[in-house]
Amino acid sequence: MSRDPENTRPEDRARPAGAASPRTPVVPPPPVDRRGFLFKFGLALNAVAAALFALPLIGYVVSPMRRRAWQAWIPLGQADAFPVGETRLATYRNPFTVPWDGVTADIPCWVRRISESSFQVFAVNCTHLGCPVRWFPESSLFMCPCHGGAYYEDGKRASGPPPRGLFEYEHKIENGQLVVRGGQIPTLSQQV
Repeated sequence: MSRDPENTRPEDRARPAGAASPRTPVVPPPPVDRRGFLFKFGLALNAVAAALFALPLIGYVVSPMRRRAWQAWIPLGQADAFPVGETRLATYRNPFTVPWDGVTADIPCWVRRISESSFQVFAVNCTHLGCPVRWFPESSLFMCPCHGGAYYEDGKRASGPPPRGLFEYEHKIENGQLVVRGGQIPTLSQQV
């Protein structure tokens, strides 16, 4: 096979036939050694560990932005169903449930009607460790059975280990119905 000297490049003319082109050097792939493999494997494991560590941190930082996302206005019943001067137990269905929540999605709360237009709605949980408090009309106190915490009828701390008064729900009257802002159980760090 003869080459046409006019159609060849100058660098190809100077090279003897069968020699490799200087533009595409043939370099064999580096051999895979144990040290290189373990180094790359260690980098991959560190990347996975960093991602697993970063996800909860990102959730912690972003959580205040979605704080109200788990709250909704929920009807407790007709306002007339709560007599003036009495405290009654009411229950609402948590709107943010999954099918396996069952009866735990039914959230109790204490409703105190002070006057015709004034209400107080308390979470049923003690602020000490979250045990359910009971209302005793004879003494006008909410009592916690777990560690002896007591609260006055207005929800303020009376005695015992609770660090503060009962959690109080936001509430309003709409079309004759008492509605509360609920959906997330209150805690010391996230009050309702």
